Amino acid sequence: MKYYLRTIMVAVALLFCLTKAGAQCSYTNTAFKSGEFLTYNLYYNWKFVWVKAGTASMSIVQSRYDGESAFRCSLTTRGNGKLDNYFIMRDTLLCYTTTDLTPLYFRKGAREGGKYRVDEVWYTYPHGKNHVKMRRMNDEGKNTYKTETVDECVSDMMSLFMQARSFDLGTWKKGKTIYLPVADGKGVDKGRLVCQGKETIKADDGHKYRCLALTYSEWNEKKKNYKKIATFYVTNDNNHVPIRIDLSLNFGSAKAFLVSMKGMKNAVGARVK
Repeated sequence: MKYYLRTIMVAVALLFCLTKAGAQCSYTNTAFKSGEFLTYNLYYNWKFVWVKAGTASMSIVQSRYDGESAFRCSLTTRGNGKLDNYFIMRDTLLCYTTTDLTPLYFRKGAREGGKYRVDEVWYTYPHGKNHVKMRRMNDEGKNTYKTETVDECVSDMMSLFMQARSFDLGTWKKGKTIYLPVADGKGVDKGRLVCQGKETIKADDGHKYRCLALTYSEWNEKKKNYKKIATFYVTNDNNHVPIRIDLSLNFGSAKAFLVSMKGMKNAVGARVK
């Protein structure tokens, strides 16, 4: 189960991303409002049987950061009692953006198995550049720092999720491909997203939704190719909510299904009556 949450959230975040040049990389928010709350069931394949691994919840509220108005987005995951007998998973992610979705700060605290790790990212925008400072604390408590200054937009998995939900995914055609950067505590990774077309998917709330299916892959520097990480399904409406995510992991496979959505900004037009 190591890196299970990270894989889910990178896939969710990157499925939406549209890279954008220029200072601060601002976006017009059309997809969510303060008070939105999403919940998911997490499953993994254990010896050819699908079992519930735990739950995840995400919330977005209007807040303040360094005295300025901001959005605060948080995500928590919890393994169930049965899973704890094999693997303890307690992850908490937090990010702040400006009200026009410019990244400001990101933190992930991950207890996975017997280990605890922290990633942090701070953003500044001097002279029209994107300056990113990153920190990783490993399970032994050792900190490593890295900084990068680049022309293109860099975001973390959480701020990407917030930004790109306003992208018009309904215009995507099968085969459309984009390449994406995302920061965590150790550096900036390269990802690739390919549109696979449209499908109707049943969520764990008992409803079916019209969705776009997309596949996310990550660059493998050692093998010099892209490795498929996930196929996921996002509502084909103005909310762009992930309904289901299918994951290819080192230990097997896993899935996440939407349980509930509350406080939506727009009508849920993708729900099949």
